[in-house]
Formats: sequence, C-alpha cells, structure tokens
Amino acid sequence: MSAVTIDIKKSQDIRDVVHRAVEALSAGKILALPTETVYGLAVSALHPGAVERLSSFKNRTPDKPFSVAVRGYEESLDYVPNMSRLARRFAQRCWPGPVTLVLDGSHKDSVLNRLSPDVRRAVMPDGTVGLRVPAHELTLQILRLCAGPLILTSANTADMPPATDGCSIADDLGAGVDVVLNDGPTHFAAPSSVVQVTGDQFNVLREGVVNRASMQRVSGFVALVVCTGNTCRSPMAEGIFRQLLSERLGCAPDEIEQHGATVMSAGISASSGGAAATQAIEVMSECGIDLRTHSSQPVTNHIINFADLVVTMTNGHRSAIVNRWPHLEKKTFTVRRDHGDISDPIGGPVELYRQCAEQIRENLVQWIEEIDNQLPPRSS
Repeated sequence: MSAVTIDIKKSQDIRDVVHRAVEALSAGKILALPTETVYGLAVSALHPGAVERLSSFKNRTPDKPFSVAVRGYEESLDYVPNMSRLARRFAQRCWPGPVTLVLDGSHKDSVLNRLSPDVRRAVMPDGTVGLRVPAHELTLQILRLCAGPLILTSANTADMPPATDGCSIADDLGAGVDVVLNDGPTHFAAPSSVVQVTGDQFNVLREGVVNRASMQRVSGFVALVVCTGNTCRSPMAEGIFRQLLSERLGCAPDEIEQHGATVMSAGISASSGGAAATQAIEVMSECGIDLRTHSSQPVTNHIINFADLVVTMTNGHRSAIVNRWPHLEKKTFTVRRDHGDISDPIGGPVELYRQCAEQIRENLVQWIEEIDNQLPPRSS
C-alpha cells in the first residue's frame, strides 16, 4: 500500500495538515516529515510497535540509536535533568537548529525512564540519548501537539542518501512510510551535526551543517550589557568588560572570542546602526578603548537567549527583560552589585561620562571575580 502524500505548499489550512499528522502518529503510523536539514521518518515514542517497525525498516542495529525530537530547550531538561553548563549553552544557542546533542540520559528523574524498555533500547542503548529540536515550523507544531516525544531518523534506507526533497519519498520508501508531508527541498540539504557533550567537553561525532569551528565559537561564555539606547552606557560597559576579560584571559581585547569569551551590548529601546555618543567615544579613548565603530542594536530574542549573563544599567532595564523573558530572571542582574542604578549621562558634559565609566568599571571588576568559574582557563 502506497503512502498518503500531503503537499504542504498546496494546503489551504496548515492546521489541518498538523492535525492529520498528529492523528497518524497517535495511531502508530510512520510519518515522513521535513526538517531544515533532511527529511526524517518519525514515530511516536509512546508506540513501541511503531518504533519496532521503524527499526526493522531501517535495519537498525543497537549501535545506531534513533534520535529523540523534543519541543525545545526547556523540555530537554526533562530528559537530561543534570545537563552540564556546556550542554545548556549548545541547547540554548543551537536549537531549534541543525544540531543533535548526544547527552547522558541515565538520570533517575529523566522522563526517558517512562518509555517502554524496547523504546529506551532503541534510543539510548549505551545510556546516552541524541536530542534534536528541528528548525521547521510545521514539524515544531506537530511536536507541540503530540502527547510525547518523537523518535526520529533520516528518511532513507541503508543504501540510499537521506532524502532532501519530499517529492520522491513515497516512491523510494514504499511500504516503509505511511504518510509523507511534502514541503519540497529542505533548507540545508545536508544532515544535522551530531555533537556529544560530556561535562564541559564536546566531541563532534558527525560534522554536518555546523562544523567544529562553529561549535567551538558557540561554546564559550557570553555576556550581554543592556541600557536604553545602546549609545553611551552599554557601549562603554561593553568596552570595559572586554578589556577586563582580556586581562583575565591573558590576551588582547580583540582576541577574547578566540579564548572562549564574548561581550555584546544592546538597548531596550535602541534602533539599529546608531553610533556611540561623542562623549562616550572620547572617554573610552582615554582608556585605550575604541568606540568609533560601535553600531547600536535592540535587545532581541536571539541575542538575549545567547547570553550566559545579562547585566543592566538600571533596575528598570532588568524589569523590562524579566517581564518579557521570565526564564532569564536568574541570569539577569543590575551591573551595580548594590542593586542601584547607573544614571544616564546622555546630553551631559564629558566629565559626567567619565564618572559614569568609572562607576561601571568598579562594578564590572567585581563581576569578573563573580563569573571566574564560568570563564575558560587563562592563556599561558
């Protein structure tokens, strides 16, 4: 019996496609669906029979476990409650996206323990589990409506490359799939990168869309400094923070990214592309910090979630961030350790900017000590 193919681009109501997909998965069907990398074959983890059928079709041996697709970073903590700092960085910065993280899934509180023994063996035969959050909106919508996680593998047989276009899946895989969601060519047309994280070390098991160098860049400590317009206080704080970190890491300020640390700045009400205030440029130049190329940017979902630490100039800035992103409350602080505000010097004389910069520096010195255990080792 041939698979039912649903052409997503011709569908008049995407919600109907999502509900049909969820019904098929709930009934134990094998579903071919799009991701940003390649097409995947998915079954519900709550249907051991469907998982067994998928294993037989793919001729999977125990040393080649399936991945588990989840809704996002927050849900992944239910599967790996003891996720390391490095794993959390990867999950927050790479998901949704073309990275599968292989993590220790043996924690006693992991929801993986609620799956049937056969399903657990299919996804974590050696105690580790590969978690994935695909960056395809249709697939994410399906995940959000499913009762449990999806078991995911590439849409192909052992002797075929992974499918990167949904048009021929039904003909190529035959009875191996029940429903095909055809969304045309995938975005990357290449498999996800598979990265194993053990503690604070990682190993790229398969270099797919994202290479090792890129993973190395996103593995480091990231600080974000926030003010209102991102033209005076936060640019000065960014430059000072970068300078202090370079002293801690034993490198030049423009080399801290190569040593595993990044500092950014943004504004709650900032527009994009604005220059730093003239007085800020002058005061920072006295400290050996060049703000002439600074370009303002607003606080965005991507930027804020990328950071390990968010320091704000005022309590008002902190409240604005926490109100919009409540899950960031525990990593968002005022730069002043006494919880006071750094007053805005905008429109004031150069001396006011000097006083503001000195106040920022005094507090950031304390922050360097506070975050020392999150920073990479000093360069020898």
